[in-house]
Formats: sequence, C-alpha cells, structure tokens
Amino acid sequence: MSVAEPRRIVLFRHAKADWPPVSDHERPLAERGRLDAAAAGRKLADSGVAFDLALCSTSVRTRETWKLAVHEFPKRPKTVYEERIYEASPGELIALLNETPDDAQNVLLIGHNPGVQGLADILGGASEGDARERMTRRGFPAAAFAVLTFTGPWKSLEPGTATLVDYWAPTE
Repeated sequence: MSVAEPRRIVLFRHAKADWPPVSDHERPLAERGRLDAAAAGRKLADSGVAFDLALCSTSVRTRETWKLAVHEFPKRPKTVYEERIYEASPGELIALLNETPDDAQNVLLIGHNPGVQGLADILGGASEGDARERMTRRGFPAAAFAVLTFTGPWKSLEPGTATLVDYWAPTE
C-alpha cells in the first residue's frame, strides 16, 4: 500500500447510551442506540470501503456500538480496543492515529464527544460538497460519523491535513 494513495479515516461517535446507576465507563447503549449503531454500520458497509483497522474505546457503549455496526460489514477489520480513546482530546486522538502502521489504509475510530467532533473539525482543513455545512448544522449526535481523507504516512497526520468528504447522522 503506497502512502501516496489517499487514506480514509472515519470518526464514529458511539450510539445513544442509557443512564443506569453505573460508572460512566460502564454505561450501556439505550434501545435507540442499538438501532442507530446498526443503521450506522449499514451506511458504512454501503460505502464499499474495506476498513483495515478499527480503534475502539474500551467503554461499554463504544464496544456495543462497534459490535452492532461491524455486524453489518461484509468483512470485519482488525479491531484494537484502546483505553486512550476514552475521554481523549483531539490532540491525544491525533497522537494515537500517528501510531497507526502505514499498511493500514482505511481506519475507523469509535469514540466519544467532545473529542471525536473536535478531531473532525481540526483535521478537516478542506471539505467536499456540503459535508461541513451538514456537520455544523447537526453537530455530532450519538451514532454520527465523519469521513476524512488525507495523503501521506500516518505520522504526518496533523490539524488541517485532511479533507472532510462525508458526514452522516441518524435521523431523530
């Protein structure tokens, strides 16, 4: 895989969580979250992109979101459950993505707000079509995802180096 070929990053916020009396890290998905996670997975599968790697927060709601979404994929990518994603800032998420091996062309990151939305805003120096306008209008609700592309090695990913090419959020 050449570093001259565009790479794809999907920043995927976990689906809607429930509020039982447990720690924040242990909160499961609500019923609506389970439905939206599967819908997001279908939308990602319909894109035809074969993901090489999924980086998923260790929280219960992100792991459940990923399990339901990936069930819709024709092929499951390698998945790494990464505790550093939980409560990570955009800068911490960039540092994590900078560690990605260069043989991974398309990467999906399943995480939390405000980090995921902040990262989409910071990375996307440019945008295609109305993706930025839709993301700005909708915000980054549960189960939303942003799709960005960039060219170069993962260690070169930094603010403004990617292009926001798509955005999706479940209907309310």
